[in-house]
Amino acid sequence: MKIGILTQHLHNNYGGLLQAYALQHFLFKQGHDVLTIDFNTKNIGATVTKKPKLWGLKDISKNCIKKYILRRNIKSILPFSPSEEEKASVGRETRRFLAENIRTTQKLTDINQFSYLESYNFDAYIVGSDQVWRPRYSPGLSAFFLKFLGEDKKTKRIAYAASFGVDNCDEYTQDELIEYTKLAKKFNGIAVREDSAVDLCKKHFSVTPEHVIDPTMLLEKESYIELVQKDNIPFSPGNMMVYVLDQSPEKINMINKVSTIKNLKPFTVMPSETSGIYPPVTQWLRGFIDAEYVVTDSFHGVAFSIIFNKQFIAIGNKDRGLARFTSVLKKFDLTSRLVLDASELSEDKINTEIDFAKVNEIKKKEQSFAFDFLQKNLA
Repeated sequence: MKIGILTQHLHNNYGGLLQAYALQHFLFKQGHDVLTIDFNTKNIGATVTKKPKLWGLKDISKNCIKKYILRRNIKSILPFSPSEEEKASVGRETRRFLAENIRTTQKLTDINQFSYLESYNFDAYIVGSDQVWRPRYSPGLSAFFLKFLGEDKKTKRIAYAASFGVDNCDEYTQDELIEYTKLAKKFNGIAVREDSAVDLCKKHFSVTPEHVIDPTMLLEKESYIELVQKDNIPFSPGNMMVYVLDQSPEKINMINKVSTIKNLKPFTVMPSETSGIYPPVTQWLRGFIDAEYVVTDSFHGVAFSIIFNKQFIAIGNKDRGLARFTSVLKKFDLTSRLVLDASELSEDKINTEIDFAKVNEIKKKEQSFAFDFLQKNLA
């Protein structure tokens, strides 16, 4: 079967790239011909009305932390807009991963260009994963509900691990809820990534979806190890992986507390403070391979800690959507690994070991359920 995967724009985001790779790779192993639709929405206005904010203040505060607390060598605390040449340099490694590992269609930059996909003769479209159904993060949202298919009843419509990111639909207008309810009912099968999304679909879109794991968890760790070995990535410079997207003095203290109690050397895989260049995706993966312990505020940081069976602490990231954390941790009976602030990070919590035999058994069952869902809806 020829399948088109529609996910968020493939840019400098390790988790986003790897979930796209994982779903495509998984389907390919099942014998399907799969392409991911290269939909770049940067020029499409978001549908959600955002609250006014003071532009740049968040970036300035982040840079102050990096420069004066972390003593990082950054050019300036003031945010700046990089040139096209600088953007190309910053993402050269992530683009290389995309070019080498994810098969894509031609680039689409406008909703009206989805008519170009007719020439690919897809038998099915799969929407997901990541926060494809969150208006704030998905400009051109109608595409993620497959509006461009119109009244086509031949092409299968499936959502796999689609996510709202949050536990509400407040970012949708009433008109959008009405429109997308009609479109959701045309799907052959819908599966969402968070337990809260099950309730949102029932309440706002009048459909009852399945609850499935993130695509990255469809693959075993060996698939990711192969990617690292192919790139010949050197060992990490420490044994405690720190992947914290929104740094703050409180989070830095929490990181230091874990490293001191566990007597580990922290390291991170993040863009260079001077050049802004993102390290290779496989270097990020190597971080999980080499780590004895992980501290992260990222959903996919949690996902890959589980995949690689690493002891971890998850710092709840409210700004990026807390429902994602609580759902995956609940599914694997790991809610005790979540902390929302420093007061919750006790020595006992840090030292308590995860029973990965139990976790892996749950993952095996979830993989089987996901396989059955996809096989049934693609049949």
